[in-house]
Amino acid sequence: MNKIRFAGYDAQHSDDFVYDFPLMDSYVLLLTDTPARFWVDNELKEYPAHSAILYAPGQKVYYTAADAPYKDDWIHFESDESFVTAFPIKGVPFPVTDYEYCHNLFQLLTWEDSFSRTDNEQVISSLLQVLLLRLSEDYTIRQPEPRHNNLLLLRKSILNTPQLDWNVHKMAEQLHISTGHLQLIYKKTFGISCMDDVINSRIRLAKERLIFTHQTIQEIADTCGYRNVEHFCRQFKKCTGCTPGQYRKRS
Repeated sequence: MNKIRFAGYDAQHSDDFVYDFPLMDSYVLLLTDTPARFWVDNELKEYPAHSAILYAPGQKVYYTAADAPYKDDWIHFESDESFVTAFPIKGVPFPVTDYEYCHNLFQLLTWEDSFSRTDNEQVISSLLQVLLLRLSEDYTIRQPEPRHNNLLLLRKSILNTPQLDWNVHKMAEQLHISTGHLQLIYKKTFGISCMDDVINSRIRLAKERLIFTHQTIQEIADTCGYRNVEHFCRQFKKCTGCTPGQYRKRS
């Protein structure tokens, strides 16, 4: 069960803003867009923008602006789900690597909470689970690769535009590092090599084109970044176990 009591998105406050609640009876989840000060370990500590914190019921909640206007996303909610109760850290802020992604999830949660629909509770639970899983990954990393944000932007570009002429040399130049270092930190960060990411993204795009368009195999190969249709067919079969033509018939 997950029930949102209150939610706020892009909430803005003055530089003298203070939230002080000695004992919460629900969970509070915050995502800061500006620096802020939090009461942690019996003292007030400043944390940078793009930090997250989950307060559990029974914890003291105290945070304030850091000498400048304060902005955040927040939700007060009830839950008995394990992905909430077993969250690895409560009451201590930690950095968020993909702020925009989490920010958008907060927006969706706020919007969904504003409407009464038959599937409202299910959608809210799903969005909340995705958000907390992503935040849990951020905390688990703790000391991410210094170029993590740039790596993340690179991976987003690959996933969104796999048809471009991607190669390790160009990727490394984009991040101003050597090809060897790129391959090492990319695999360490995402669990897959950068070129395998390109191939998987191209094959995923090809599957969509095979199912939902009437393009020829040659046209799909070209659309997905392949200049040689035979190479496309070989790579497609290696990844899926069947040829593009067979995949289209089965689908």
